[in-house]
Amino acid sequence: MNLKEKVLEALNSVYDPELNINVVDLGLIYNVEVTEEADVEVTMTLTTPGCPLHDSITSGVRYSVQGIEETRNVEVNLVWEPAWSPEKMTPEGLRLLGR
Repeated sequence: MNLKEKVLEALNSVYDPELNINVVDLGLIYNVEVTEEADVEVTMTLTTPGCPLHDSITSGVRYSVQGIEETRNVEVNLVWEPAWSPEKMTPEGLRLLGR
């Protein structure tokens, strides 16, 4: 398993506490970039710009990636464009929401 796959696997353990669905299945992770030096940059969004759990979720993302032994530096970029919508969810995420 390469480092990007390990990062995505680790991100499956980070949950939105209100919806109890992980950030990957919610479609909040837009991109994961890994350099040859094992620096990781995660680009993500939240379901709404005013999300009260902003710090909790982004900290969880950072912490889960930093927990992978091979990573060196971890950066989490929070973006609002493109805006999140339920269409970004995985089939599993939609199933968990009852859709």
